[in-house]
Amino acid sequence: MRARLAAVLLAALMLFGCGPRYHYEVRRDLSVYFSNADEVIEDIRNALRSRWKSVTVTYSSHGNNMADIEAIAAELMDHALAETDRPDEGDYLRQQYGGYEIKYGYTEDNGEYAYELTIIPEYYSTVGQEEKVDEAVREITADIGGSEYERIRAVCDHLKDNVSYDKAAAKSGSNRLKATAYAALIQHRAVCQGYAVAAYRLLRECGIDARIVTGTVTREDGSEEYHAWNLVGLDGKYYELDVTWDDRSGSDEYFLRCAADIPDHRKDDRFMSAEFTAKYPPSEESYDAGKGMVW
Repeated sequence: MRARLAAVLLAALMLFGCGPRYHYEVRRDLSVYFSNADEVIEDIRNALRSRWKSVTVTYSSHGNNMADIEAIAAELMDHALAETDRPDEGDYLRQQYGGYEIKYGYTEDNGEYAYELTIIPEYYSTVGQEEKVDEAVREITADIGGSEYERIRAVCDHLKDNVSYDKAAAKSGSNRLKATAYAALIQHRAVCQGYAVAAYRLLRECGIDARIVTGTVTREDGSEEYHAWNLVGLDGKYYELDVTWDDRSGSDEYFLRCAADIPDHRKDDRFMSAEFTAKYPPSEESYDAGKGMVW
C-alpha cells in the first residue's frame, strides 16, 4: 500500500530550507512507501548533524501499517547515515551515535490513518563539542596540502603527535565521548574509534576519500577485541590505515597497507561484501611511501 506524505519534518524544512542532494531507492515491500522519501531522508540527516534531540515524521495512509513502523524507521535512518559529499555526515555521524529509540502512534477517522513517528537518537557528542571540533578541523587542515600521499601523511602525523590512547576509557568501555573526534582533537585522548573518526573527518576535509571500518583485531596474547580503523583512497585504490596501532607502537606498520599484510585485522562482514568492495576496491599490495608505488 502506498501512503502519500501529509506532513514531513515541517520544522526541519523551515529551518534548513534545502532540498534533497541524493536519490535513494527505498523499500517497496512495506505497507508504506514515501513518494518524497528523498526529502524526508535529507531532513533527518540535517537534524542528526545538528544534534536534534528528536526527529518527527508524520504521514497518512488508507490502512493500518503499525506492523511495519520499526522497519520504516530503520530504512529512513540507514539512508540518512549513508555517505555524502560532506565530511561531517556519513560515517562521521554513524560512528558517533549509539542508535535510537522510537515512539509512535496514530489516529483513525473513517479508514484514514494519521501516523506520527518520532526518532530519538543517542549522540556521543553535543552541539557545543562539535562546534569546537569544527574550529579545530579548520585550523589543522589550513596548512595541509600537496599530493594525496602528502595529505594522508600529514593527517596521520598530526594525530600521532597530538593524540594519546586512553587505556582507562578503553578498559571501562563506558565513556562514549572517548570514541569521538572531540576526544581526539580537543581532549587529545581517545580510544580507537575516536582516532578513526578524527582521521576520517580530517582526511575528507583534505579531499581524501576515506571510510571508517570496524571489526576485530588479534592481540599478542591471541585474544580478540573490537576495533575501528580506516580505509583510505589513494590513486584509485583503497588501503588499510590504523592510526591507533601505529601511534601506540611508534611505527608505520599499519600505514597504507593491504589487507593481506595485516592479517591481525579482520573487518566485519558488511565491509567484505561484493557491493562494498566494488565501490571501494581494495589494493592487493601495500603502498611504498618511499618510492610512491605499491610493493
